[in-house]
Amino acid sequence: MHNHPYTVAALYRFVPLEDIPALRAKIYAFTDENVPGICGTLLLAPEGLNGTIAAPPREMDKMIDFLDEKFGVRTAETACELKFSHASEKPFNRFKVRPKKELITLRAPEANPHERVGEYVEPEDWNALINDPDVILVDTRNDYETKVGIFEGAIDPDIKIFTEFPEWVEKNLDPAKDKKVAMFCTGGIRCEKASAYMLAHGFENVYHLKGGILKYLETIPADQSTWKGDCFVFDQRVAVGHGLQEGDWKVCHACREPLSAEDLQRPEYEHGISCHHCRDTLTPEREHALRDRQKFYAGKYGENTGSSTARNS
Repeated sequence: MHNHPYTVAALYRFVPLEDIPALRAKIYAFTDENVPGICGTLLLAPEGLNGTIAAPPREMDKMIDFLDEKFGVRTAETACELKFSHASEKPFNRFKVRPKKELITLRAPEANPHERVGEYVEPEDWNALINDPDVILVDTRNDYETKVGIFEGAIDPDIKIFTEFPEWVEKNLDPAKDKKVAMFCTGGIRCEKASAYMLAHGFENVYHLKGGILKYLETIPADQSTWKGDCFVFDQRVAVGHGLQEGDWKVCHACREPLSAEDLQRPEYEHGISCHHCRDTLTPEREHALRDRQKFYAGKYGENTGSSTARNS
């Protein structure tokens, strides 16, 4: 039984939405009255809903009931995911509902999950699939995420943003030769678009991990797992491990790179100012601005809290 003060919900659903400003206003009105402890971000786009939010457990129950009524986040069978984990401290500074053109920016209109997606693979069946020698295993996440953890034997495309994924596919995969491609991401949403893109470009057998890495880590015991490391998450926990337990990673508030416990001991690291990834490129002007920002957040949120770790996908 978890006694953490915050329940964290990672969710998405691809469903056509209209009048996003009105939906946004309804969400804010509901949370103001019923979920005062909510934090995190919800994204609304013409193609659907996506986000990670946190709230005290009883408030989260109300919020999910509301989102299910409006968007079907519990009840839809395809192109939809809802997962829960826990946080010992408030994982986001505030609550935001943001309108966007795409839930996950790919800029490839043919990657339409409303029309086609790859074959979902349950976490219990994932190990058997990726052990098939004919299967090519691809991580669709960005480079700062793959540094924290990855499936054994997976290809890391080393992309900085998701919009680079189509170019990587064009240069490195061939639908005539690569007959089976399995993909994974944090919670499943990126693979909805990635698999739709690959099917639109002639790949025949495209699989993706249902519920993403988070569902796998929640479901598969560590002694049966092929996952190495932790999973980067887009909140102030930074990473979670098997059983979705909070990891020991931190994030550099200057460059947003994830940092291990060993990285925090390096001489280049200064909380809120720099780490070994960015120290050499830190200008005096940038350093001054970061110190001012650190003073602001230390005063507003507490000494060890900086701005949200959320990054653009």
